[in-house]
Amino acid sequence: MKSKESAPLKLRILAAIPCLNEARYIGSVVLQTKKYVDQVIVIDDGSTDNTAEIARAAGAVVIKHRQNYGKGTAVSSAFKEARMRKVEVLVLLDGDGQHNPAQIPEIIRPLLEKKADVVIGSRFLETKQFVPKYRTFGQSVLTWITNLGSRARLTDSQSGFRGFSRKAVEAMDLKEKGLSVESEMQLVMREKGLKILEVPIKAHYDRKAKRNPLAHGLSVLNRIMRMIVERRPLIYLGIPGLLILIAGMGVGVITLNRFSQTRTLAIGHTLITLLLCIVGILILFVSLVLDSLRNRFSELEATLLRNLETLQNSKEKR
Repeated sequence: MKSKESAPLKLRILAAIPCLNEARYIGSVVLQTKKYVDQVIVIDDGSTDNTAEIARAAGAVVIKHRQNYGKGTAVSSAFKEARMRKVEVLVLLDGDGQHNPAQIPEIIRPLLEKKADVVIGSRFLETKQFVPKYRTFGQSVLTWITNLGSRARLTDSQSGFRGFSRKAVEAMDLKEKGLSVESEMQLVMREKGLKILEVPIKAHYDRKAKRNPLAHGLSVLNRIMRMIVERRPLIYLGIPGLLILIAGMGVGVITLNRFSQTRTLAIGHTLITLLLCIVGILILFVSLVLDSLRNRFSELEATLLRNLETLQNSKEKR
């Protein structure tokens, strides 16, 4: 999937920059980032321009994917490299010049002081006048949904400028391939009990957005909703299904009560009762099936990991 340019080295602070076709900005981003970390890695996710060459010339180690797999895959590559190098701190930032590398010390300080496992640079923790209004609205919606699913209270769930301790790096087993990877990280952080801290940052928006903002936002929202439902189907499907079923039964009681008094069947109320009860039962059934499958897959994954660990230990003993 990718080619690497150097053998893994044990580092204290590593910065990783996932990017796609960022030849205009990547050189300056790498040069500025190098001032604050031990090494910079650029994950070139299938760029068709000379992003990789410029990043390499600026002093970064380049990991180039043979094609565009998505930001989530690029971020997963960053975590893999950090685990191989056993870094103390990993910093993620975008390669489009949006983030200011001079704020890296503010990101990593709580990690080095052991005050947090994950530090997220928030564009909305203090003033947000520099953020375009359409972005503010869209990010607020995505953050609210992500917070609801993860039961965390963050102000900027979609920020790509963040730092991770070694403990957090080891915990980040990500499945998302696309742009919803930040939301998945937040879900994983809560599941693993990691301590999260936000620090204020400023972002630069001096270029036209690569993607249609509405289409991008809806795509990310769709993936976030799917992740939440997949992780907690009994809560986010089962409870609504139960409420719909109760509502149907309530309408049914009213319908039967009227029938007993007038001996006339209200067809409309009867149809509403049947519809609500059927929909409620179906949603409950789906939530139970999904929860069962999720638990089963979790058990299989745990078993496979134990078997792999046992196999690896046996090989080391030989």
